[in-house]
Amino acid sequence: MGKISEKMKFIKGMDVSTLLELEKLGAKFQDEDGDERDVLSILQEYGMNAIRLRLWNHPYSQQGEPYGGGTNDMESVIALAQRARDRGIYILLDLHYSDFWADPGKQIKPKAWADFTGKRLEYAVQDFTVAVLRNMRVEGVFPDMVQVGNELSNGLLWPDGKRPNYENIAWLVNAGIRGVRSMDWDTPIMIHLDNGGNNALYREWFDNYFENDGADFDVIGLSYYPFWHGSLADLEYNMKDLAQRYGKELVVAEVSMGYTMEDYAEYEKLQPEERKGMATKPSLVQKIEYPMTKQGQSDFMKDFMGRIARVPKGLGRGFFYWEPAWIPVPGSGWATAASLKYMKDPGPCGNEWANQALFDYEGRPLPALDVIKNFKA
Repeated sequence: MGKISEKMKFIKGMDVSTLLELEKLGAKFQDEDGDERDVLSILQEYGMNAIRLRLWNHPYSQQGEPYGGGTNDMESVIALAQRARDRGIYILLDLHYSDFWADPGKQIKPKAWADFTGKRLEYAVQDFTVAVLRNMRVEGVFPDMVQVGNELSNGLLWPDGKRPNYENIAWLVNAGIRGVRSMDWDTPIMIHLDNGGNNALYREWFDNYFENDGADFDVIGLSYYPFWHGSLADLEYNMKDLAQRYGKELVVAEVSMGYTMEDYAEYEKLQPEERKGMATKPSLVQKIEYPMTKQGQSDFMKDFMGRIARVPKGLGRGFFYWEPAWIPVPGSGWATAASLKYMKDPGPCGNEWANQALFDYEGRPLPALDVIKNFKA
């Protein structure tokens, strides 16, 4: 089985899954000198050494309407992976096993698998995993690490794999792991939960996973959003306990922190009822240890990275900042009318993340990028 390469002394990763959509809609990014540049080039100069790319099975309606949020199909993943590979950037592939967002609040079977249960569903997961990786190998962009499922705290592919049915969760995750191992035995495999400050959740989940013959894997991935997932001390405690308890490498697969409470309605060009709005509401901001300012974002990142580096036995291997380039541009939102219908979600569809990017609303780099660049694990 695989370990994260020793060449990756500390992962300073970025999830840039919406990038092609943003570029198509006219998003521009500047370096510190004010020159417009490819955002991957800019991020790499600030220390980025890895990217994370999500893959949805078929993010389109039956009529071919795109689901938005990057509409991350196989074609877009390969295009972004090729750009990363050309720059020598490490690639984490994030398999959602859904046609759109999979997270603790929704783990929807893809349309093609809607009626699948039992062995048929298990084989679908394995076969899909193999097909994706075979395609990426043919294109010369086989990933350096594979994430089997996304934020699996409440399971996957509901209702079959819904928590607390850990037996079904284990056999579905096992199917994905078998798919990866059949293509390359040494590729590190990540299992990813949300709520990185919740130690009880992680202990319950992984204890039950192993008790139900869950296949071995290499990396525990965590999401940590300070407005939802407890204090940085909670995160550090959880990571230290997981390292000692399970001996797995640890990567914070999703993190972000706001740098402003200034609205960005003028950039989105949407009517108020069409806007998703800012993710961090005042009631949530009160829970954050650092202010939502440029300096607060910088201080948060320094503290956050230091806590990962302090995980025992060198098992804290780094992080992926979630959507650092998702600046507000007309047409780019987390969903479309078609995907809201798929999810049975009332909406609305705007960008709820722009105030947590690592570029300001004009596409200029924020001071937190200097902190990331200068951090030494």
